[in-house]
Amino acid sequence: MKLQKLLSLLRQAIDQYHMIEAKDHIAIGISGGKDSLTLLYGLASLQKFYPIPFTLSAITVDLGLEPMNLGPIQALCSSFHIPYEIVTTEIGKILFDIRKETNPCSLCAKMRKGALNQKAMELGCNKIAYAHHKDDIIETAMMSLLYEGRFYAFPPVTHLDRTDLTVIRPLMLVSEADVKGFRNKYQLPVCKNPCPMDGHTNREAIKNLIRSINAEAPGVRERLFHAVSYGNLPGWENPDKHK
Repeated sequence: MKLQKLLSLLRQAIDQYHMIEAKDHIAIGISGGKDSLTLLYGLASLQKFYPIPFTLSAITVDLGLEPMNLGPIQALCSSFHIPYEIVTTEIGKILFDIRKETNPCSLCAKMRKGALNQKAMELGCNKIAYAHHKDDIIETAMMSLLYEGRFYAFPPVTHLDRTDLTVIRPLMLVSEADVKGFRNKYQLPVCKNPCPMDGHTNREAIKNLIRSINAEAPGVRERLFHAVSYGNLPGWENPDKHK
């Protein structure tokens, strides 16, 4: 995927769901993976010509697992003149050494978000951009159906009452396949995920299930995304209303 296509999809999502307002200070959560680096690259590029002015900061929450080489990410942020903060935590130690969690993903996500939110507020940000792409949304909806017995997917925009921060998901129209293509084309400095649970989660199982079904019935991914978009879920107003 070329930058032009990424910018087009970012702008479509941002405009449809009014994700950015004048003088927003947006924190980008940088895990070091392909998704967050694609979002960083896209928003930094969009910032140069988008008619609504906004400011960016980048934040990585270090879980305290294996050391991560974040130097190349620091360099990428510097090339875009974006401040980059690393939040050091002991989340990994708490989960795996102290609590010895066998299913740590939910608690880990909650603790990571807490650390990210705290740093964003310290920096004066009013919004946080998550790097959830189209496949993440589809997988979340399927996980909700199969594991919880309800139809749910996180919305494009979420206001967090306790912190007064607003979460936006500008990558929501971008497929994971396109993210992989963008990573390869622009040689993004992806860091290996140090989490021992990586690739062994319920989400990975659902990803494989959707891939299998889509191979038998091409177009399943798009139909699932359409079901979410038009399923009257909270925060998912009919996109046609925004055109």
